[in-house]
Amino acid sequence: MLTDIEIAQNHVMEPITEVAKKAGLELDDLELYGKYKAKISDEAWNRVKDRPDGKLVLVTAINPTPAGEGKTTTTVGLGQALHRMGKNSIIALREPSLGPVFGIKGGAAGGGYAQVVPMEDINLHFTGDMHAITAANNLLCALLDNHMQQGNELGIDPRQIIFTRVLDMNDRALRNITIGLGGRLNGVPREDHFMITVASEIMAILCLSADLQDLKKRCGNILVAYNYKGEPVYARDLKAEGAMATLLKDAIKPNLIQTLEGSPCLMHGGPFANIAHGCNSIRATRTALKLADYVITEAGFGADLGAEKFLNIKCRAAGLKPDCVVIVATVRALKYNGGVPSKPKSALEEENLEALAKGICNLEAHIENIGKFGVPVVVAINRFASDTDAELDFVREACAKLGARCAMSEVFAKGGEGGIELAEMVLEEADSGKADFHPLYELEQPLENKIEIIAKNIYGAEGIVFTPAAKKELDRITALGYGNLPVCMAKTQYSLSDDAAKLGRPTGHTINIRAVRLSAGAGFVVCETGAIMTMPGLPKVPAAERIDIQEDGTIFGLF
Repeated sequence: MLTDIEIAQNHVMEPITEVAKKAGLELDDLELYGKYKAKISDEAWNRVKDRPDGKLVLVTAINPTPAGEGKTTTTVGLGQALHRMGKNSIIALREPSLGPVFGIKGGAAGGGYAQVVPMEDINLHFTGDMHAITAANNLLCALLDNHMQQGNELGIDPRQIIFTRVLDMNDRALRNITIGLGGRLNGVPREDHFMITVASEIMAILCLSADLQDLKKRCGNILVAYNYKGEPVYARDLKAEGAMATLLKDAIKPNLIQTLEGSPCLMHGGPFANIAHGCNSIRATRTALKLADYVITEAGFGADLGAEKFLNIKCRAAGLKPDCVVIVATVRALKYNGGVPSKPKSALEEENLEALAKGICNLEAHIENIGKFGVPVVVAINRFASDTDAELDFVREACAKLGARCAMSEVFAKGGEGGIELAEMVLEEADSGKADFHPLYELEQPLENKIEIIAKNIYGAEGIVFTPAAKKELDRITALGYGNLPVCMAKTQYSLSDDAAKLGRPTGHTINIRAVRLSAGAGFVVCETGAIMTMPGLPKVPAAERIDIQEDGTIFGLF
């Protein structure tokens, strides 16, 4: 079979203006970025904003493994299947980060015959949103350091600076740095840090803002530091929000692209789900809901991360009520959770009902967890050629015992045709009226209680343990009046616990909260657990070593 990039490059795309018509958009609604990409204008939103919403379907997955689950591929394939069935549907995805593209995970445009295109553009610079977010973030940092250099009227304590610089690249050497060296002309010496752009508060703000003015207000609300008296200093105190919003004026507009089968896709925003809130922008989702009868969106990594944050943070902020949740699983990944190693790869391709029986608990946990939000679940088995009938029957039976319907998905190999069974099942559940969505906790509950609810109800933990520094910061955030914000957990994606090595469905564990920080602009409190890193590093053999470009401009090595 052809590689993902070969499939994408062999495909003849439709002009984006023709794709827009399928979504009910005209040329005047678009801001074109070449022939195959466009942003949707504010005028288009104003024209459709009073329409009734379509049905909302969230695609999530079991905990990711080296074997891969295919969540984005399933999302794209499901959208293609609905399009084939004549349904007015749109998919809404996140934008890829350059870090994973050049690191180990690869891009995020789907795979096989269930992709969004132009694949190379999407996985590289796209429409420049990531660069705008990086620039706005680092402008604030520059203004902060300049303020201290120019007399420090606000009395900012350089030992208590919260806001950090960002770069959309995996660069572990920048995690902890010293700046301002070289004498008085070069600034105030202090410790600083970098995180990856997609984990930044500016990314979260872009994705959670209703419009440009809301974005500007949220930028002003960013807590950047404390002064020598221990009082908070915000971005608005540095008069930064206007310039930041100016840099983001185009980035806040959703991007329109297409699937391999010509159906529309809105791709906008790209927060990581293990260290950020893991969902595409509210602007894109809301726009899609006004344009389509069915909107298929995804949230990053397993349901314990992206889906939990989608349901507790994004839905609450945007007033969304999902009608169905799809949980993607593979037989191979479930066997991995049951103890089969991922190397050699052939081990996962051998029938092993014993390992499947041990690993099925991971899927069961996610089904049960989504049920706690009152939304019906459909399990999509991303089928591989090595899956046996006995293994597939075992997964079906396990789902049936938990009251979740289960469908085969073969969209990687067959495109939309391979997702018809799944699409029919999703339509039935989304149209059934069974959804009674409710978040897992109330905002009025103390922060510590909200963290405990997530730890116990989603991660299956016995309790939580705070470091003294984390507990002190939690108390300070509450004293500042932010105790009613939702919680964004930063946790390993590989386990329901905060230990990546604990596969399946761990029990008897505690969740260790080592750091807490306020994202007042985004509107949530971040809790860093275990050994989670906000700036990833490159692997021993980065994907960048395989990526190249030919004389005629053809790119190869992307995946």
